[in-house]
Amino acid sequence: MPTFKRIPVTLVKGQGSRVWDDNGREYLDFTAGWAVNSLGHCHPSVVEAVTQQVKTLIHVSNSYYTIPQIKLAELLVQNSCLDKVFFCNSGAEATEGAVKLARRYGHLHLGGAYEVITATGSFHGRTLAMVSASGQPKFQEPYIPLPSGFINVEFNNIKAIEKAINEKTCAVMLEPIQGEGGVNLPDDNYLKAVSELCRQKGILLILDEIQTGIGRTGNLFAYEHYSIEPDVMTLAKGLASGIPIGAFLAKEGASVFTAGEHGSTFGGNPVACAAGYATLKFILDNDITGNAEAMGQHLNAGLEELKQKYDFITDFRGLGLLKAIEFSNNIALSLMQTCMENGLLVNKLKDNALRFIPSLIINKDEINEALGILDKALSGIKS
Repeated sequence: MPTFKRIPVTLVKGQGSRVWDDNGREYLDFTAGWAVNSLGHCHPSVVEAVTQQVKTLIHVSNSYYTIPQIKLAELLVQNSCLDKVFFCNSGAEATEGAVKLARRYGHLHLGGAYEVITATGSFHGRTLAMVSASGQPKFQEPYIPLPSGFINVEFNNIKAIEKAINEKTCAVMLEPIQGEGGVNLPDDNYLKAVSELCRQKGILLILDEIQTGIGRTGNLFAYEHYSIEPDVMTLAKGLASGIPIGAFLAKEGASVFTAGEHGSTFGGNPVACAAGYATLKFILDNDITGNAEAMGQHLNAGLEELKQKYDFITDFRGLGLLKAIEFSNNIALSLMQTCMENGLLVNKLKDNALRFIPSLIINKDEINEALGILDKALSGIKS
């Protein structure tokens, strides 16, 4: 189905931060499968884990325990502020499950409250409910009427959340940094104020860390930058470095599901969990979050030089290796195409913005190479 505006390139091989097409052309990959390939393409640790697991046990139902699922759940709980894990297959399923958990919490503890407050500019997935939750009309308009129970309010505006909370509110769900919406960072005290407000009102704080989690921002989870703790957190994308997986985690007090109230046939699949464990263990053991922080700073310095050189660059922003560069005119598509022609894959975030989301194992030489290609592409733009 023609649901994607595909670039006319067929990729057939990947290694580290590079991919090759069916003509043998090499590209430096600064998209990482939309922030999925956290350890780059075909990382040896992930390849070995998946290979061994496929030889051992591919799938059983969730009527039984499996070792990879237990090991990954344990590692996530040990390295986060959360206590319980539910595994699924995608980010959309993770946020959907988190909202179901919040509604169940509302039924049990808040007199039947069921509404979830989200932010304009947010993106929480492609299911019908998560389209309703996402604060972007372009995703919502084709599917009206939308499921009820979601209130979209202005991002970075604590007063808007205060005003929206009522007796029907069970949770606030936010991305710590809005990825798809523009790599929009919150004000320094915004998330802390939201966290305190949720605590005062007795409602849950859900953080969607599908794009920001697993080291992307220079900490293992983005909530750590803001000195807060969510009640519920969603993960996917970079958790298994390319193998489809999703998860939502909850604190003990928010973990209110009982047997039969939620489920998944493929969620917690042994192969996916083996890949997730290998990915997370390598990130933790090798300070990959430190590399993401350091390389993010190096990328910042290069983007600052380009901003000084080209007056049509209006802004660059982000944390770690989640970055956006914005322009005064709608040149993102032509820039993306020119970069690709010169061997660099970048993501058009908006008509006037590009997003850089390379692997977390990217190095200085590769960043310098990417900046050089971007510089060359920018030099051909008339301001």
